[in-house]
Amino acid sequence: MRILAICLLLVSQLTLRSLGQQSAPIGQPAAASCTFDDGKQMSVQYNNSVAKAEEKLRRGKPWEPGGSPMILFTQAGLTLGNSDIKEGAYSLYIIPEKQTWTLAVNSDVTPGSKYDEKQDLARAPMEIGQVKSPANQTQIVFGHTAAKQCNMRLYYETTWAWVEFRER
Repeated sequence: MRILAICLLLVSQLTLRSLGQQSAPIGQPAAASCTFDDGKQMSVQYNNSVAKAEEKLRRGKPWEPGGSPMILFTQAGLTLGNSDIKEGAYSLYIIPEKQTWTLAVNSDVTPGSKYDEKQDLARAPMEIGQVKSPANQTQIVFGHTAAKQCNMRLYYETTWAWVEFRER
């Protein structure tokens, strides 16, 4: 029974990736969203840049796809790792390391501002893995995996990283 549940979860996430959240044209603003069972949503807007040509990730340095931070909008209070996030808008940064990546939720959403670690409200490790065929652009997708849970997946070249958001 457990294997069947895992298979159904994987199929649903692949379906969401391929059908439910179509990619915007390369270099254009893109968005991904997730709706909790109570109807409240969270969404991420980002620049879906060309992964290989425009940028390379630097270990330990915050990464902004396409040169601008991702923006999280949430209608629900969230928990990321051990931190609570109130309803509102936030900047998201990925901090890649060799074995793990970290998602930083930052309170500064001022356009053009530089990343300031002191304004981080939450940080959580991201699970990372490899995919067989490289993504030709940065892509974010969500999987609604439980009544109060949305998992965010980020695809960059041959790496995928994911993190779990829970509705409070």
